Amino acid sequence: MSAATAGESDHLRIGDVSAATGVSRRLLRYYEEQGLITASRSSGGHRLYEAREVATVGHIRDLLAAGLPTRVIRELLGCIQEPGRLEPCAVPTLVEHLEDFDGRIAALASTRATLAGLIDSSIMHSATVKGADPVSTLG
Repeated sequence: MSAATAGESDHLRIGDVSAATGVSRRLLRYYEEQGLITASRSSGGHRLYEAREVATVGHIRDLLAAGLPTRVIRELLGCIQEPGRLEPCAVPTLVEHLEDFDGRIAALASTRATLAGLIDSSIMHSATVKGADPVSTLG
């Protein structure tokens, strides 16, 4: 911990949080701008974080990895009581986003099938053209 004065000794500076979480200082400032974490200021103007913000940053990273936008994460942070566990208040939001992802996956599968069909028809057409090598159309 590298806090400067006695009243700040129970807080972490941005570099400490960055080192503890593996999240860059720039990204920590972004999280703060988005209202995901909070920081007070030292007498010298440095950001000071409470130790609990280290766990919060971990939760933020997990939720971002799940594909959730920061505006949703901001709402869900109130539903985190223990590391790695969301309270029931998070379930409706998570279900909504899971359904959204399922819809996107279905749309991508449809797009993929369309592309595969176009490729197949192109290969078949090339095979009927005299002297064409259908495999060379793929590469």
